[in-house]
Amino acid sequence: MSTATHTPQASSIQTEGTHISLHGVTKDYGLERPAVADVDLEIEGGEFVSFLGPSGSGKTTTLNMIAGLETVTRGTVSLDGVDVSHLPAYKRNLGMLFQNYALFPHMTVAQNVAYPLRERKVGRAEIKERVAAVLELVQLTGREAALPRQLSGGQQQRVALARSIVFNPRALLLDEPLGALDKNLRAALQLELRRIHREVGSTFVFVTHDQEEAMTLSDRIVLFREGGVEQVGTPEDLYQRPNTLFAARFLGDSNTFRVVPGADGVSYGDVSWAAVPDTVAPGVAGSQAAYVVVRPEHMELAQDGPVPTGAPSTRVRIQDVEFVGSFLRVVARSTDRDELITAKLSPGSATPEVGTEVDLWWRPESQRIVVP
Repeated sequence: MSTATHTPQASSIQTEGTHISLHGVTKDYGLERPAVADVDLEIEGGEFVSFLGPSGSGKTTTLNMIAGLETVTRGTVSLDGVDVSHLPAYKRNLGMLFQNYALFPHMTVAQNVAYPLRERKVGRAEIKERVAAVLELVQLTGREAALPRQLSGGQQQRVALARSIVFNPRALLLDEPLGALDKNLRAALQLELRRIHREVGSTFVFVTHDQEEAMTLSDRIVLFREGGVEQVGTPEDLYQRPNTLFAARFLGDSNTFRVVPGADGVSYGDVSWAAVPDTVAPGVAGSQAAYVVVRPEHMELAQDGPVPTGAPSTRVRIQDVEFVGSFLRVVARSTDRDELITAKLSPGSATPEVGTEVDLWWRPESQRIVVP
């Protein structure tokens, strides 16, 4: 659980996280396949967990079943060990934050934030204390009397965030809340969300299709694909140790080489590699076709000498070289197949000439062997 750091005024804001459990959760609309199928998931109290995946992968539907906005066809949703699968949304005491701020235009900032407390018949003195504390938390102290139209988009989203946590929800569910903001403001609010999560200590479940956003914000990422969970892990786990080709390609740039079983290991064309046990993903059998995944930053160019002994390699023709500040981006095409390969080299590296043929190589421990 996150360790909270509080100002004296913020002491009325929740510092406990709720454990969320999903067991066999399914949502079936009677179509060709369920929108969500047999999802099992444990979200620890105080975690910041992101649901990541392409459109239609089931991440928002799963979030809505946790919230009670969608009914569960099969399976159970539990909060701190209590089955709430058939409990209406308003009885689950969960905060929700959407891309649409949904602020009341005729109410001031303070009145918008106080609304959930008034609905719960909280006393006037406590409302005043909680509103002041949460506005300090989202750094809007002094804007209590402003109307939504007098605020920037980022400030309006802060008001919506304050309103979603002022009543001490058991967890905060966020459905692409930063999607309508420009890039710079989005990055700034990502940092604010992380800070607020640390200070509040509550459980945050965040839906996004943006891989960078998920990796920036999350303690763990749940990667969805076609209604199911593809892989769960820390951002580093999913980036460095993907279990499938889908996971490898969805998170970050990757070079992939299809390999087939061979008499003395596995090879494909002029790509050869040594199977290091720690780099073989679970579920990869020695007799099946698989893929070698190598991130661009792990690729090396053999320009002034041979490929190191035992290092996997492939022959390429240089297509383009770009200086991108912190690295050189090299785009090459394999000489034995029509596929582009990308390498990120340090700025001090010798710049290869476009059109030349070179060997690209990598260390065996930096590869990942995954199933299709």
